Parts: sequence; C-alpha cells; structure tokens
Amino acid sequence: MVEDKTFGGRVFSFVNFTLLAIIALVTVLPFVHVVAGSFTTSAEMAAKKFILIPTIWSFDAYKFIFSTDKIFKAMGVSVGVTLAGTFISMLITSLMAYGLSRRDLDGRRTIMFLVVFTMLFSGGLIPTFLVVKELGLIDKFAALIIPSAISAFNLIILKNFFQNIPEGLEESAKIDGCNDFGILFRIVLPLSMPAIATISLFYAVTYWNTYMSAILYLNDSAKWPIQVLLRQIVVLASGMDYSADLDAAVPPPDQTIKMAVIVVATLPILLVYPFLQKHFAKGAMIGSIKG
Repeated sequence: MVEDKTFGGRVFSFVNFTLLAIIALVTVLPFVHVVAGSFTTSAEMAAKKFILIPTIWSFDAYKFIFSTDKIFKAMGVSVGVTLAGTFISMLITSLMAYGLSRRDLDGRRTIMFLVVFTMLFSGGLIPTFLVVKELGLIDKFAALIIPSAISAFNLIILKNFFQNIPEGLEESAKIDGCNDFGILFRIVLPLSMPAIATISLFYAVTYWNTYMSAILYLNDSAKWPIQVLLRQIVVLASGMDYSADLDAAVPPPDQTIKMAVIVVATLPILLVYPFLQKHFAKGAMIGSIKG
C-alpha cells in the first residue's frame, strides 16, 4: 500500500487512526473492567462504579468458583462437547456445502430453498423437545450436539466459498481418476482453510456457549456444561441455596463473583481466536461475495 504524503492524506490518516483507537479503547475497556473487578474486593466493587486497576487484589471470587470439584468436570464436559460438536458439524456442513456448490446437482435449488426456509421458520421449542425425547437423547451429551449439528448460515457461507474454487481443478482431478470424495478431501478442503477456520470458530463458540439445550435436555447436574454450572454459581452468590448442587466450601462474595464468572466463561474460547485470526476475516469475506 502506497502511503499518501499529501496534507489531505495525512489528515485523513490521523483522523482514521484516532477514530479506530477510540473504538478499540471503547471495546477493550469493558473487558478490562470485568477482569479487574474479578480480582478486587466486594467493598471496593460496591464503592466504585468503574475499576481498571484494583486497589486491593483479592482472589476470593476465584476461590469460591473453584472451591467445588464440579467446576473441573463441567469444564471437561464443555471442552468435549465443543471438540466433538465442532468436528461433527464441520464434517456434515462440508459434505452438504460441497454437494450444493455443484451446479450440476439435480434439485439444487429446491434443497437450497429448504435450507434458507429453516433460517426464517423453525419447529419451535416444544416440537424440538419432543423430537429429542423420541430419539432417546434426554440426559445424553448427544442432545447438545445433534439438534444443532448444522447451521444454515454457516452452510451458505461455506457453499459460496466452494463455488469460488476454479472448476478446472476438479476436472483435472477427475481426469487423474479422483472421485467426488477424493476431490473434496484432497483438493477442495485444503484450498478452503480460511473458510474452514472461520466456520469452525463459529461452531466452537456456539457449542462452548451451550446453555439452553443443557437446561432442557440434561436432568443430571453431573453432566452440566460450564455455562450452566456458572449460572448456578451466580444464583448461589445472589443468596439462593444451591449448595446441594455445587458443594461449595467457600462463602460467595456477592459482587465480584459475577465478574469472575464472565472471565472463566469467556477466556478459554477467547484464547483460541488468535490461532485462527489470520484466516477469520478472509474466510468470512470470500464466502459472502457470491450467492
């Protein structure tokens, strides 16, 4: 990119940099406040409206959260559901997206209409629960994965990305004796890593934040994912008795617990993003160019 050294160009660069810095600051400061609030005392949290650096550092909130062994099991459940769910969703989405990206597929428009239709209308909460119940998935981890295994939005993005791959590559592979599965796994997917990384992140965030499905389909508290357990911790910190479910040995701090819960729930999935950042913007933009 050629730098504009004219007066107008410098003014534009200065204004652009200033606005972006302000936007970045406004975005980062709330998260810094949450992290700082989780390490402060309840008294300071109640006295001050906004904290960036605690006056007195306190780990009471985290001691309370990790005072129950169930937090580690819930974390393991969330990690397992996220990994398994992301793999299954990416496999199903990739297979269907590749099929729909083939212009010679019979009934392609009808299938795409049905896919888009699900983005506008759904069966609803009660019919979905009845389907999950009839499939025998109540109180099973599969209930957190199968009902949301494929997203119409992610499918359309990946299909559009696949359509941008030159058809000549597929034709060359067919001449060399490669079948459709070979073309998908040896050519299309390796060339689509930006889109794969982007959609994988979308699915991973969705599975990590699983809450409503766990509330509806899991009756055993030992199978709760981290989001549900953290919600129970917040309820306990608010004064309601859930000690039977949590076995907490440390009395809860009333204010800082909410900040600590946000950090615990957000930080693990946030650490994944830097590894996918270089693919994220490119994958999302290219997949949205052609319909």
